[in-house]
Amino acid sequence: MVRNLQASPQWERITEHWVTEDVAADLTDFKSDSRNYNIALWNPEANGVRYLKTLVYDFAERLDEEDWARLRRIRNREFGNPLSVRLHGESICLDYLQAVLELGFIERQLTLDGARVMEIGAGYGRTCHALLSNHDLVEYCIVDLPNTMQLSRAYLREVLDEGQFAKVRFVAVDDIDVVEQAPPYDLCVNIHSFTEMTPATVREYLDLIAEKCRAFYVKNPVGKFLDKTLDGHFKGSEAVQMALRTGPLRKVIDVFDSEAVAAVVPEYVAAYTPGDGWECVAEARGIPWSYFWQALYKNGGGQ
Repeated sequence: MVRNLQASPQWERITEHWVTEDVAADLTDFKSDSRNYNIALWNPEANGVRYLKTLVYDFAERLDEEDWARLRRIRNREFGNPLSVRLHGESICLDYLQAVLELGFIERQLTLDGARVMEIGAGYGRTCHALLSNHDLVEYCIVDLPNTMQLSRAYLREVLDEGQFAKVRFVAVDDIDVVEQAPPYDLCVNIHSFTEMTPATVREYLDLIAEKCRAFYVKNPVGKFLDKTLDGHFKGSEAVQMALRTGPLRKVIDVFDSEAVAAVVPEYVAAYTPGDGWECVAEARGIPWSYFWQALYKNGGGQ
């Protein structure tokens, strides 16, 4: 029997441009170049959004019922048109996936209803949105740079109801004396911003936390990376050098080596301890990232 087995037009193009006649001439790097991308893998440079959504979908499948309940309480998550997936009838993006996991970690250690919370560096406000949607807080104080605070103020005004938004207090870094004069806070939060500040500034904030707060939740990288294949150093070499000089933890590690990450976790826990009398009561990997860690500290001396 004569069989008509021909390459499709798609594969004719692939064999012409990528899996060419000399495909096996040098196999040194073939698993991370266009030859293998066209045979077994999706090219990461061309499929970043697909990989992002795959990551979100995979980790969302691991959420438990309490996590889903936390997520459902957060209304208006779709405002701003995030890159989302849909699972169990709910839309979820990477930001709010992280928010519900962070909130669950905090809840296992603290009672949040009736609490006064301060966040240093709130981004666009997703953590504030998650906490106020799940707990009856007395106040949520955001300390931030003016431009970023303008973003979080505008976003939170859109996604929170009037009563929730009235509980948010915005404090520019230049007006930090407002915090110093306020009553103690039950919790301070910092997520992925201490790593972008000078070491001296981080120390100033930790001193403030030690003086004004009863508990502290932090989620930041355990170190730095220089592997250009991870991001292409897309902001330029100057930005890379700036990043290497910020944060209290500046050791360059292989961020996808579990042993390398584990080896610096004790330094992370020590670096973010606000002061004497503070105890780290819980710490764990900051999912989904391989090199982020989260820790919760309590002030044993009391406030």
